[in-house]
Amino acid sequence: MKRIISLSVIFFLFTGLGIPSALAAEKQSTTDIVSNVKSAILIERDTGKILYEKNSQEELPPASMTKIMTMLLIMEAIDHGKLSWNEKIRTSEYAASMGGSQIFLEPGEEMTTKQMLMGIAIGSGNDAAVAMAERIAGSEDAFVDMMNQKAKQLGLKHTFFKNTTGLPVSGHFSSAYDMAIMAKELLKYEDITKFTGMYEGYLRENTDKKFWLVNTNKLVRFYPGVDGLKTGFTAEAKYCLTATAQKNGMRVIAVVFGAPTSKERNAQVTKMLNFAFSQYQTHPMFKRNQPIAKASISKGKEKSVEAVTSEPLSLLTDKKGEKTDTVKKKIILKKNLNAPIHKGDKVGTIKLIKDGKVILESPLVANKDVKEASWWTLYKRSFGMFTKAGK
Repeated sequence: MKRIISLSVIFFLFTGLGIPSALAAEKQSTTDIVSNVKSAILIERDTGKILYEKNSQEELPPASMTKIMTMLLIMEAIDHGKLSWNEKIRTSEYAASMGGSQIFLEPGEEMTTKQMLMGIAIGSGNDAAVAMAERIAGSEDAFVDMMNQKAKQLGLKHTFFKNTTGLPVSGHFSSAYDMAIMAKELLKYEDITKFTGMYEGYLRENTDKKFWLVNTNKLVRFYPGVDGLKTGFTAEAKYCLTATAQKNGMRVIAVVFGAPTSKERNAQVTKMLNFAFSQYQTHPMFKRNQPIAKASISKGKEKSVEAVTSEPLSLLTDKKGEKTDTVKKKIILKKNLNAPIHKGDKVGTIKLIKDGKVILESPLVANKDVKEASWWTLYKRSFGMFTKAGK
């Protein structure tokens, strides 16, 4: 294992702000907020704090909420430069054959990544999801392997995928908690809400096959601040929704599984959102990709790389304004990092600490690729060190 060097940078972040000492779930009975659903959870996005939960670990069919993981891997591929927004994605016969919700792609039809993502985020297109999976991984099966690997990487213990779409199949399941964590990860990529927050849009707009998309998440239109993420419905799963909303700088994620009707699903999510915004507030600390420190690299073209935040970071407080003393920042950089380093690789950790207790921990990642140095570069570097040492 790599040794770790700890650089402790202590400073006063806030005075007079309160950090919740207990989860909201401890203050409020699980029957007080949500009813008439199989499971539910409410979390604050930046800290991941659970504000409310009900049967949140129960394994249930997620239906089209599965596409949250599909969209996460698409956004990750774009962020890492493996996929571009304007790249044309060709539809295979297999992708075009998908049933259920679809945007009616024809075999051989091409759409850009942006258009495909619209089809997935707004129209829940199973055909678009499979076409994107085949582009990224070569086949849907290979992409499903990536989905399950990502779930494992995120520490999800109650999720297993069998397809990219959420179409019913035995052994395909998730939980409210796991879905909230997937949504938390997806929301790192702020561009995603430009798609999931659209109420309607058009595909093939300048053709005679113009196709109107209408978001199945009606809260996007009727609840101020809601800008995603994904609905789901099958006869087995009933009505499901993973929703996110932002208000006064605070973003929350609410998930429900197994509501009897879409109206009931929306009503229960609305109650959770109302609870969050009435009881809590966040204080933004760092934006995503904000430089924090420089990590040293061995045998690289460059000797160091900027360590940046991998996601937005905030402090969560309740609205009672509990007093606190000081919050400390601790930066831990990995030592003996060897090139090559890829953009997005973890190079350290940032922790926010109060009274000796870690209240927030998040990865620091490389802000760019650093290639291996040539032998000539390493020779000149070594020669320069010897020259200095001889003076």
